[in-house]
Amino acid sequence: MGNFKGILTHQTLSDEDFKKLMTMPTEELENWSNVGVRVVENAQTLYQQMARSIADVIIKNNKENKNTKIILPVGPTPQYPILAEIINFEKINLEKLWIFFMDEYLDWESRLIPESHPMSFRGYMKNALFDKIDKSLGLKKDHIIFPNPSDLDYSDKKIEELGGIDTCYGGLGYHGHIAFNEPYDTYYRRMTIEKFLASKTRIIDLNSDTFVINSLCGIGGNCYDLPPKAVTIGMKPIMEAKRIEIYCDGGDLNWQLASLRLALMHPPTLDRPATLLQIHPNPKESVLFVADKLTARPVIIAPK
Repeated sequence: MGNFKGILTHQTLSDEDFKKLMTMPTEELENWSNVGVRVVENAQTLYQQMARSIADVIIKNNKENKNTKIILPVGPTPQYPILAEIINFEKINLEKLWIFFMDEYLDWESRLIPESHPMSFRGYMKNALFDKIDKSLGLKKDHIIFPNPSDLDYSDKKIEELGGIDTCYGGLGYHGHIAFNEPYDTYYRRMTIEKFLASKTRIIDLNSDTFVINSLCGIGGNCYDLPPKAVTIGMKPIMEAKRIEIYCDGGDLNWQLASLRLALMHPPTLDRPATLLQIHPNPKESVLFVADKLTARPVIIAPK
């Protein structure tokens, strides 16, 4: 594995190392990354691989007569209709499947938005996945768990009761958030990496840049109709998962290029929560970032 000067001991890179990180040829990312990385041909291949990975975890545990406990994101999303097709075609039994979703939007009073809202994760998953799955395959309603602002401890307690997460699947936020574990504002408050990594399910206020990118990607740039709060699973169950797979498909809008490279190679920092996945006990083997070629391409650096 390659190594920038002091990459795991200092939170700030030199200008020289930062430029190297941003402009490195795609084919060199795997050697320099502090976590596992796979670059695929295009976004459609990425969605196919994500759907296949989820299905294979369920199949493997079914063969061993074990519960399957996974964390899923709502973003990226195109893999879910593909997953429904795989499940139905291969008749995968879902009786022992437990799904914990990363997050859900809340209104300004910290209440769940209705499923009819265009940004509702519950509503989206119902239409994109659950309504498409053959009912005879045994998926149980009470095994589908979204974080609940009225009972913040429920998800964490249930995950602990079940013995932890097999695989945590996720996407990558613009500023490197995993779920809605946004960069922590330490201007007036103190936060350590250790404390942040131990975080549990909680209510958060969205950061301003999340408003911009999520409104652009979700509701045509109408930031006024983007819910201002969210309830999110914390970093603790994510970091304790046996395996973590993060899928990055932001190539067309160019918004994930820098975030991906920072997640792979920047020293762990609260400013970019995805960099903290490098602290996983076995980051090169148990943490995998999958990106399409557009997202993995070098970032243009303006001349000084």
